[in-house]
Amino acid sequence: MHLYDIHRFLSKLTWRKALNASKLLLSFYAARWGKNIQPWGLPMTISVEPTTACNLRCPECPSGLRSFSRPTGTLSPDLFESLIRDTYDHLLYLIFYFQGEPYINPSFLDMVRHAHQKNIYTITSTNGHFLNDKNAEATVKSGLDRLIISLDGTTQEVYEQYRKEGSLTHVIQGTRNIIKWKKALNSKTPHVIFQFLVVKPNEHQIASAHLIAKELGVNEVKLKTAQLYDFQNGNPLMPSDQKYSRYRKLSDNTYELKRTAKNECWKLWHATLMTWDGQILPCCFDKDGQHPMGVVENRTLQEIWNSSKYKDFRSKVNKGRDQIDICSNCSEGCSVWV
Repeated sequence: MHLYDIHRFLSKLTWRKALNASKLLLSFYAARWGKNIQPWGLPMTISVEPTTACNLRCPECPSGLRSFSRPTGTLSPDLFESLIRDTYDHLLYLIFYFQGEPYINPSFLDMVRHAHQKNIYTITSTNGHFLNDKNAEATVKSGLDRLIISLDGTTQEVYEQYRKEGSLTHVIQGTRNIIKWKKALNSKTPHVIFQFLVVKPNEHQIASAHLIAKELGVNEVKLKTAQLYDFQNGNPLMPSDQKYSRYRKLSDNTYELKRTAKNECWKLWHATLMTWDGQILPCCFDKDGQHPMGVVENRTLQEIWNSSKYKDFRSKVNKGRDQIDICSNCSEGCSVWV
């Protein structure tokens, strides 16, 4: 357990936030037991997309493949601040990530600082290529609570098989910069996590990832299973060790998800997502924005959250999530973290 990180999160809890979270949980169970399909509170977590741009070309990522069908761009501080004005008093935490590399947005750390000043626990995920000395210092000073750095290999040869056009040297040096500034500023934040996306080319380097993390002073390593878009007939990225895979092999040599999610979704009752241009989406699996619930520039998030469109989507999931495209490869029924 990482007690300080837990303490940091709990320190931001208020009675209003706790009451809102309790109402969301109760309404979720009410939906399981009856016909209620409306949350009794407001979202307690929001993911925001700083940008769709990315410097890498990872093979299972729309940003990396440059394959979006929705508009691409960068989140403006004004739009972000308007969202925070409407949500800060019931938000437990805010995730600065959807698609793209957050540090490409020049206002990213200013937005983190703004959320921090509103007493919101903040998280971001980065490929680690923009953590130069200046950005590392600014990151620590911003008040960011949790920093997830992708480390998907411990040698350049292996790392670049998934992180196309990436540099492991940049990632390691960026991590060193963060740790250096945490010490220099006598700061326990951000809580630094190495995220290791386990795929076939790198699964033999899991032990060395832990060793590197310990050497650098990283707080923890999280092993993550990979979401693969084309998995039914196998995929060269599937790990050999099945405990690191979301998929299992069938007798006819095809693959399926290890576990099928139930006709319910906790995310739809407690979380939502805003793209760079203000579109509200039901969850992070809607990468192309095929199920927009509304735009926050036209309506408040509360109005969108309680709208008939959102209500209808929750109802569809409760009736049969296998009929919804973005739910067909959802990790809710799978083991994402190993």
